[in-house]
Formats: sequence, structure tokens, C-alpha cells
Amino acid sequence: MPDEPIVLAEALHKRFGDTNALDGLDLAVAPGTVCGLLGPNGAGKTTAVRILATLADADSGRARVAGYDVAARPDEVRARIGLAGQYAAVDEKLTGRGNLRLFGRLYHLPRREAHRRADELLERFGLMDAADRQVQGYSGGMRRRLDLITSLILRPQVLFLDEPTTGLDPRSRGEIWDAVRGLVADGTTVLLTTQYLEEADRLADDVVVIDHGRVIADGTPDRLKASIGDRLDVVLADPAGAGDAARVLAGIAGAHPALDGARLTVPLARGAVRLADVVRELDRAGVTADDVGLRRPTLDEVFLRLTGRDTEPDPAGPDTAEPGAEPGAEPTDEPARPDAGETAEPRKETVR
Repeated sequence: MPDEPIVLAEALHKRFGDTNALDGLDLAVAPGTVCGLLGPNGAGKTTAVRILATLADADSGRARVAGYDVAARPDEVRARIGLAGQYAAVDEKLTGRGNLRLFGRLYHLPRREAHRRADELLERFGLMDAADRQVQGYSGGMRRRLDLITSLILRPQVLFLDEPTTGLDPRSRGEIWDAVRGLVADGTTVLLTTQYLEEADRLADDVVVIDHGRVIADGTPDRLKASIGDRLDVVLADPAGAGDAARVLAGIAGAHPALDGARLTVPLARGAVRLADVVRELDRAGVTADDVGLRRPTLDEVFLRLTGRDTEPDPAGPDTAEPGAEPGAEPTDEPARPDAGETAEPRKETVR
């Protein structure tokens, strides 16, 4: 069916010992789009990707990728997907060209086709000039780009990107973003996990926020931001007028503004006021403002409102295994313990 999601998960559950990594996860990704999967460390992002990519089994629930059940037809799924994990999988002793040829042969391409495909990808992603240099001499951004294109050898219908730009500088991050946009323009569907919310804002058609192994909000970035409303900022020419300005803004917005130096900020329902009306009311109260503006919330603010936690990446790496775990062990995705005042059962907010 043309409207069927190309990635579908229904009621996925997964436990690691006493840790409930996924707790009834539901997910639907439309073909030819970028879906940003967001969540705090330990929310279940990596576990979800591993199950969808056939690298781990769900305890219960159902998942389909590119029309195939991931548990019943894993070989069919693997033939149609690419995966770039959190850490580069390329061989630093080989050249960039050598890495791609090796991956082509591992994918059972004939030698000539593996060589042709390697050159095609190196040219397309701007690595041809470095093709015959050892990867250990590549910059972080070049190495990550090479790692990304190794997952494109077979022209996947679905590409899973798990924290693809962690640790990269802004320029290298921008190069990865451009590469992702190019893939989607060619028809590839991308499921992206990230803790850089600017990345999701710039790339994702839809965003799914998960916490404690379940979806707590989904929608386009704009709709998620609109769900918590705009904010009105007023910068006063004289901070002594803050009391009069606060009374004006409270009357307009129906909420008491926050004061930070000479700046007053108050939340608004979307479209609730016009700036001209705000300026007029301030003038009537004898308040002079240097600046009056409406500000849309960022995805970081949405994330913090939904989860009660910030999005600063973990220096040890996101969604990592427990300390002392053997290399290659299943990640625990242990849910972070709620702080005082947080709820252990997050409320789902679907924004359509």
C-alpha cells in the first residue's frame, strides 16, 4: 500500500534484566522522510534502532521495515536497510577507497561492481581527493562521512542513523546534514536518533520524543514548538518601570511575566496578541521599551518541558552499556531515575 509506513513498530517491549528499555513503543515513519527519534540518555532510542535493524529481538510487539517483518524475515530487511551506528566502523589502516571496496565485497557485490560503487560514492560525498589516504589521517568529519557512505553501498530504502554527529565540530556536522538531505532527495527514508535538537529541527519532517521506553509526544517540529506556545519578550529602557510593565503584560497574557534584568518574558497562546497592541498598552502605562518581540520556543525547550531534563549529550556516549559490560554487549538503555517532582509515567502528548 502506498500509504503504509515504511518503518512500523507496534507495542515493542524489551527488557535487559530488571531494566525496562522499551515499554510498548509505537512508531510509524512515512516513506521518503526523515524521522527524528529524540529522548534522554537511556530512553530506549538505541534499543529501538537495534530491533528495527534486526540486531536485537523484541520481547514482544511487532515491527516491519520496508514491508517485511523484522523477526520473521530479517534477511529481507537487511537487504533493504543501511545502518550507521554511534561509533565509526571503518578500518583506519585502510584507505577510504579500500574501506568501501571491502564493504562492497562483504555485501557480495562482484569485484568490478564493488570498485565502481566505491568510486561513485567517494565522488558524490566529496572524498575522492582523500580516497587513497589511510583513514587514520582523516578528520573527524571525513571519517564520519566515510562511515555513513559505507551504509549506502546497496542503496538502502531505509537508513538508520544513530547519533551520527556526536563529537563533530559545526562544519563537519553541516556536511553530514547536507549528505542526509541529498539521500532523502533521492528517496531514502532516514530514521535519525540524536541529542542535538538543532539537528532534528533542521532535518526531520517529523519528530518522535520517547522517554522511559515509550512515545510521549510526536509531530512536526513546528507543531511541537507551537504546542507550548510563543513567548513575549519586552526589554525595558529603564528597569525601574518593571512593575508597571509586569502589570500590563499580566493583563494582556493572563500570566505573570518573569523578570531577568531589564527583560520581561511571558508565555502566550499562539496568536493571542499583536505587538502593536502591546506597545500601545505599554505607552499608556508610561513604560518605554527598547524592544518588544514574539519568540517561538526551540525544540530544546519543548524537550525540557516534556521530559524534565536537558539535552546535553553524555560525555561517555549516548545510550551506552552499563559500566563494566563486555564489548558488544547489549546496551541497557536503563531509564534515568526521575528527580523529585518528576513523574515516572510520562504523559503522551500527540501533536497533529
